[in-house]
Amino acid sequence: MILTLLLLSLYAIAIYWGKLRSSLRQAPRLTILPHLLAADPKISLIIPAYNEAENIEDCIKAVLASTQLNAEKLEVLVVDDQSTDNTLALAKTFEDPRLTIICGISRPTDKNWVGKNWACTQAAAVATGEFLLFIDADVRLKPKAIETAVNQAEVEKIDLLSLAPAIVCGCLAEWLVQPIMVNCLAVGFDFAQVNDPNTEIAFAAGPFMLFRRAAYEKLGGHAAFAEEVVEDVEMARAIKAAGMKLQLLLGSELMSVRMYRSWGALWEGWTKNIYQGGQRKLGTTLFFALSMVIIYTLPLLCLLGLGSKYLSGNWGRWDYLSLGLGGIALAAHYNLRVMGGKDSHTPPRYWWLSGVGGTVIAAAAITSIIKTETGWGWTWRGRSLSS
Repeated sequence: MILTLLLLSLYAIAIYWGKLRSSLRQAPRLTILPHLLAADPKISLIIPAYNEAENIEDCIKAVLASTQLNAEKLEVLVVDDQSTDNTLALAKTFEDPRLTIICGISRPTDKNWVGKNWACTQAAAVATGEFLLFIDADVRLKPKAIETAVNQAEVEKIDLLSLAPAIVCGCLAEWLVQPIMVNCLAVGFDFAQVNDPNTEIAFAAGPFMLFRRAAYEKLGGHAAFAEEVVEDVEMARAIKAAGMKLQLLLGSELMSVRMYRSWGALWEGWTKNIYQGGQRKLGTTLFFALSMVIIYTLPLLCLLGLGSKYLSGNWGRWDYLSLGLGGIALAAHYNLRVMGGKDSHTPPRYWWLSGVGGTVIAAAAITSIIKTETGWGWTWRGRSLSS
């Protein structure tokens, strides 16, 4: 039985490894440009913030320090989405002619506004730029990131440019889950297919979304996606469906992000997103959860089973082969972490706990189905996502 399960796991790992390798090899990378913009458009950079006291100061500092664009060419709009912590007070400590702090008003009752959609809508209404760049408060931009991204959009005539950032991990929960989830996204949303206008596959990373203003307005802005929990992916799909140009690039040289700083935040975040990101397709999400178990959890369980057999004196000749296959599976886990980590800048720390990480992700996928369909505990930062 153990031998059969390990063979199944290795077969699944081989397929997954091949898909990840193909996606990353074809993924275009955006690197910092030393020269000036090809054109000279005005840019509105928008940061929606709700209870971001841990992040808002460092985010604003990084944005303002990343560019020498003046107030005529760059406006930075920080929208406090009625935070209950001191996010607003911290944002107001900055003095820069490029920076405007917006005190968000209560959400309209005409529809179920969720996530950052209302905050983004308020900022977009007063923004004056030809390009609208939406970033999250946990993003840290690097020097010339803004100019490089806008240059790319201008040269390639892109309507929505999104970047996959470098991932910062701090606590153990992040190390267990984030590198694996980044790889899963690369497998599920193949870069070449996302960037191919002839396919329906679309994806955008919410931490960095650069819209050509005309395209944003054609979509109806965030207001048209007020009830979408995973609005970034839905907006990418809408861009592509409307025949506009979507581009997803590796952007770890331009920015980094630490998405979740604790186990609680990580669990709330992924159980909010997984099922919705899969367009609420039950079969797809269940298959994803099963895949995580087969690829990551199963080798760990088999090796534990072999250890139990050895200690009980029930070791057989085929168990030597099983032990070797288990070792190959663990080596594959390490290789997967190294492969994905090159672009997300996450070293293979705690790679030997990939079996635990896969189990957590599978559990999060199942929980995401339950939360989304029942509304039970379906929240973000304590705010209900149910209508």
